[in-house]
Formats: sequence, C-alpha cells, structure tokens
Amino acid sequence: MVVFVMVGRFTPVSGPQSPGDTMTFKDLLDDWSKENPPKKTAEHYAVRLTIDDAARIHALADLFPGVDAERVITDLVSAALDEIEAAIPYEAGDEVIREDEFGDPVYADAGLTPRFLELVQSHKSALES
Repeated sequence: MVVFVMVGRFTPVSGPQSPGDTMTFKDLLDDWSKENPPKKTAEHYAVRLTIDDAARIHALADLFPGVDAERVITDLVSAALDEIEAAIPYEAGDEVIREDEFGDPVYADAGLTPRFLELVQSHKSALES
C-alpha cells in the first residue's frame, strides 16, 4: 500500500496549545473525537506501509467517524515528531545564558536541538511561501 500524506503542523483542540508543547497519542484520540482538521502543506510525501501498520491506520480511521486514513497518518507523524524533538538530549555548552531561580548558571544547548529548530524554521518558511 502506498499512502500519500500532506504533512502539516497538527493543532489540537484538547492538547497542547502553546509552541514547544508536545502532542501525545492520548491528545490525538481526544481530538479525533472532535472536528478539527489540521492545516496542511501542498507538498505530498509517498510512503509504503507494512500491511500491519496500514491495517492499524484503517482501524483507527474506522473507530473515529469523520477521520480518514490521511488524517490518522498526518497526526501520528506530528505526534511522533514532537516526541523525537523532546527526546533530543540537552548538551550544556560553554555560554551561560541566564541563572535559574537558585542563582545557578544555565548553559546554552550545544547539542542537536538548536540546529534542528533552525532547520525546522528554514523548511517551514520555504513550505509556507
């Protein structure tokens, strides 16, 4: 099975509402019970799913009337990306960017997160234009 997905940022009704919050799978289930189609890009991504994954996607779509397989895939990709972003480890750099409430130094992140966020913004700008 080949699935074409229009990937966009998922904006939940019941889940996180501010930038930096992550979408949980529980939030997806809650949101699928409501009408809230996410904003999508015009770009398509073709993926080939395993038979088991395709069956589970169709089963989720069947459980929630008004939610099609494309929406299930789009929302699952968004939730998975939120979890991956949250899992990127913080690596303390040399630069002190502030002090915490106890007066201890807080160091700039020298790990992958700053570069990842920079690349996300760059790609987002290109997709929105």
